[in-house]
Amino acid sequence: MRTNNLDTTNATRERAVSGIPDGQGRALGATLPTITERDAAPSVLPVAEDAGAPRPAIGAPSPTDAPPAPGAPSAPGAPPGAGPAPGPAPGDYRAAFNVARLAMAVVDREGRVRDANPALGALLGTDPAVLTTRSAADLANLREDPRTWKEYRDVLGGRLARLRRTRRLLRADGHALWAEVTIEPAPDSCSLLLSMADISDQRDLQGRLRHLQMHDPVTRLPNRSLFFERMTSALEAATYDHGGTGRIGLCYLDLDGFKAVNDTLGHRVGDRLLGAVAQRLTECAAPGGHLVARLGGDEFALLVRNSTGTEQLCDLARTLLAALQEPFEVGGQRLSVSASIGVVERPAAGTHTTWLMQAADTTLYWAKEDGKARWTLFDPERNAHRMTRQALSSTLRPAVERDEFVLDYQPLVGLGDGVVRGVEALVRWDHPQFGRLSPNRFIPLAEENGAIVPLGRWVLRTACLQARAWQLANPTHPLVVSVNVAVRQVWDSDLVADVGTILAETGLPPHLLQLELTESAVMGSTGRPLQALQRLSDMGVPIAIDDFGTGYSNLAYLSRLPVSTLKLDGSFVQGFRAEEHPNPADETIVEALVQLAHRLGLTVTAECVESAEQAERLRRIGCDTGQGWFYSRPVPPDRIQTMITCPASGEGYAGQG
Repeated sequence: MRTNNLDTTNATRERAVSGIPDGQGRALGATLPTITERDAAPSVLPVAEDAGAPRPAIGAPSPTDAPPAPGAPSAPGAPPGAGPAPGPAPGDYRAAFNVARLAMAVVDREGRVRDANPALGALLGTDPAVLTTRSAADLANLREDPRTWKEYRDVLGGRLARLRRTRRLLRADGHALWAEVTIEPAPDSCSLLLSMADISDQRDLQGRLRHLQMHDPVTRLPNRSLFFERMTSALEAATYDHGGTGRIGLCYLDLDGFKAVNDTLGHRVGDRLLGAVAQRLTECAAPGGHLVARLGGDEFALLVRNSTGTEQLCDLARTLLAALQEPFEVGGQRLSVSASIGVVERPAAGTHTTWLMQAADTTLYWAKEDGKARWTLFDPERNAHRMTRQALSSTLRPAVERDEFVLDYQPLVGLGDGVVRGVEALVRWDHPQFGRLSPNRFIPLAEENGAIVPLGRWVLRTACLQARAWQLANPTHPLVVSVNVAVRQVWDSDLVADVGTILAETGLPPHLLQLELTESAVMGSTGRPLQALQRLSDMGVPIAIDDFGTGYSNLAYLSRLPVSTLKLDGSFVQGFRAEEHPNPADETIVEALVQLAHRLGLTVTAECVESAEQAERLRRIGCDTGQGWFYSRPVPPDRIQTMITCPASGEGYAGQG
């Protein structure tokens, strides 16, 4: 008989109200509990009625409305006389467990699987019944690392509430998958619930994103982040892996002149060249399985795990240089590049990634400094010297503020009468760590980093104060104090203003201060340096050329520079020693220079006078003053006072050094 839609709808409603089960054994309208609902307090579920039982009439009391039996407990919070609290039906939990899409298993406190739902069997590609009695730790791969295994045991023992890990699982057909594994106590507290969610697609997406994040888009090589990650892992593995060599090596490579390629041919050609370079480096590293990475720009690195010694790294560096020396065909053009390589090899124990990269970077700098297109092996002694230089350079300016510098003075003695005519101020650094340092240890550094300006100003003021004190103590025998000036002091500061201010503050007459500049700094001076020298000379301050004869020796400038004194370099005086065969050329050159200087109205001072014979020969050819250990080493100012009051021959001064 045909049934209209209204009848069908009414029939459906009747089944829903009455609780008549559908074809799957579930009452229409019933909802399976979620995991969250299962963990919460159990709710009342409808109990299916017998399909053949008569339905009560509308308004008639239902069976559940019947009064409770005498003595039966009431529901919590219900008024006295209410019926007993309905409990969950075990069959409903079983149905929810079996039809849940989430792969689950019930695990006992010993870690054995007691029951597994079909979703878990489908996830692992096997019959759920096969999984029972198996170890949950093996099923979920929880024994792989010690930390996970410990936390899993803590959950079994009730010492930890939950364990959640991402694990790689193996299906029965051999295929692998990634799953998020969770194990936590079940509500009855007698067993635990193991659940697994397949996150293989998510993991695969994360892997692709990580690959993009950790690889260079131009060369497809690992980038700096991945390289440091692999290097850290290699150091840890080499430290604890007793089967390897326990050593690690690194080749840090930089292309020479790559910027010119980008500037002249464009970045597209430059990128293609980088790709070709990366390909050759990869080919060189492939036989040894070494990691090749692009660290940025035109910098590459090769990591050698379990290296066998420095010779292996040196051979690899030679191979890399030879491979890169072959021309590259890029965009129809034949390009040639060279590279500089820093090589470091050492035990992995006690080595940190930061130190390793710093050592490699330093060694690469040495290779560049030594001429490029070469490799250089890390040298601890050379690095210690570099570190000392860096430590000195970084503390120069604070040292000036802390008054760590002192001045010694070396006398300038008249070769004719042995009288002290003046002194040269020589700065010393009383370093708190390295002791007293001579000027050649820190003056070049001060000129490089600009600390020479405040240091030179301090030297100038201190020397002028001392010269003024000598003048007041010996008004009939004033001394000229000679102070060395770096050309950077002329460029980076107003030297003329500094000199004027210091002379005014100390009260020293300008003619008692002499400024010394090296020949290379003075010869060829134009613009501001020459103007400054001229203004200083106009103030009455004498100018001396130091180390004359070793630089440009452009005699044409002598007639145009405001110079009053030439200080002959000590190399000319070395040939004047009596115990050696005298070189007549040295004496001829010195004599010619002295005569030329005198004709120009200049005085001449000979440096490095170490014997009476040298002093006598210099006196005979007309040299005005001498300076050297024959007269005195550099000494404190109080020793100079003694020399002023007791003039004598050179032998009298020599013992005071």
